[in-house]
Amino acid sequence: MNRTASALTLLLLAGAGIGATYLLQRSSAPQIAAEQRLADSRKLLDVLAADSYDNQPLDQPIALTDTGLSHSTLAAGYRATSNGQTVAVLLRNQTEGYAGAIELLIAIDANGKLLGVKTLKQNETPALGGLIGDWPNRWLQVFTGKSRGEPNDAGWALKKDQGQFDQMAGATITSRAAINAIRDALRYFDEHRTALLGSGA
Repeated sequence: MNRTASALTLLLLAGAGIGATYLLQRSSAPQIAAEQRLADSRKLLDVLAADSYDNQPLDQPIALTDTGLSHSTLAAGYRATSNGQTVAVLLRNQTEGYAGAIELLIAIDANGKLLGVKTLKQNETPALGGLIGDWPNRWLQVFTGKSRGEPNDAGWALKKDQGQFDQMAGATITSRAAINAIRDALRYFDEHRTALLGSGA
């Protein structure tokens, strides 16, 4: 009888422990998921300074129109705000590289100047065009501060095409595709500025 009582007590304690663990995991799951979303968002949004905005841009997509651009296609747009004022617009832009689609996240400030560019997806040749996927990316950083009119139309090209920008070594097609997609995004921003900035401009 004593052994039976001990076994039952042990069984009850084990059941209580499993139940408590289950309840703890279930109650903390939403918080863990929220923290994971925040980490994913931060990784995606590292083209922006962390203290430059106070909203969750990815939770506030912008409705885009006329998304087929000259050399690329817009997939999505987001608005980053601080104290209700728009500080940046983020455009996900897809273009065709040497080995397939290249998807860029392009951050533009409220004045139309480029804040940063990050590659979200690419299948370019490793050690050549594939270097566009590195983060941080020294080649893409060259575009920071540029705008639709700076440089002028002729300047938005590779130096070998009489433009202003160096190419990534051994990756002419990838470099051209990225330059054209960035220029497309800046042109789109200028032409749709009011809608993109919203009422918090």
